[in-house]
Amino acid sequence: MQIRELFIPDSYEITPKQVGDDRGVFLEWYRFDRLEETLGHRLDIVQANTSISKRGSLRGIHFADIPPSQAKYVTATHGAVLDYIIDIRVGSPTFGQWDSVLLDDTDRRSVYIAEGLGHCFVALTDSATVSYLVTSPFNPAREHGINPLDPDVGLVFPSEAGELRMSAKDTEAPGLAEAAASGLLPTWDAARAYYASLNGRE
Repeated sequence: MQIRELFIPDSYEITPKQVGDDRGVFLEWYRFDRLEETLGHRLDIVQANTSISKRGSLRGIHFADIPPSQAKYVTATHGAVLDYIIDIRVGSPTFGQWDSVLLDDTDRRSVYIAEGLGHCFVALTDSATVSYLVTSPFNPAREHGINPLDPDVGLVFPSEAGELRMSAKDTEAPGLAEAAASGLLPTWDAARAYYASLNGRE
C-alpha cells in the first residue's frame, strides 16, 4: 500500500494494492505495521463503526476532546463519499483549513485522521457504506461538532452529492469562530503533546 500525508498535518491517504482475477479482487485495507512506521506508534483499535448514507447525506464536522480524543481510520466499502479532514487545532499552521479524499469501492482508499482533527463526509452515491476503526469508544459527553456549512471553513461539495441532508445536531452546531471563542476546540500544543506521549509509550 501507499501512504501519503495530506495537506493537513497528521492526516494520511492510504491506497491499497488490489489483486484481481476472474473470481474478484483481494486487498489489504488496513496494515497496523505500515501505519505504525508512518505515525511512530501503533493504533489501539477499540471500536469499529459503520454508517450507511443516502446520497447527499452530510455527516460532521465531528471531533472529540483531547486527550484522548479519537483517531479514525476510515474507508468506504460500498459506494462513494468525499471525506474531509479539517484542522480545528487552535495554533496549528493550517488552522481552519481542510483537505479531502474520495473514498469509494473502486480505488478503495482509506484515510487516517489523528486525534484532535475535525472529520466530515458527504455521500455521493445511494447507500454509501463507510466503516471506521477508532482508538477510543464513543463518549457523548466529550463529542462535539462544528457546522459543516460554516463559511469560515468553506467546505466545497461536489455536484454529485445533490441536495444536502443534515442532522439537527449538525445543523445547530456552532461555527468555527464561535467554537474557538468558547474554548471548545483542541489546541495545537495539546495535540502535539498527546502525539508525543503515544510515540513514547512502550
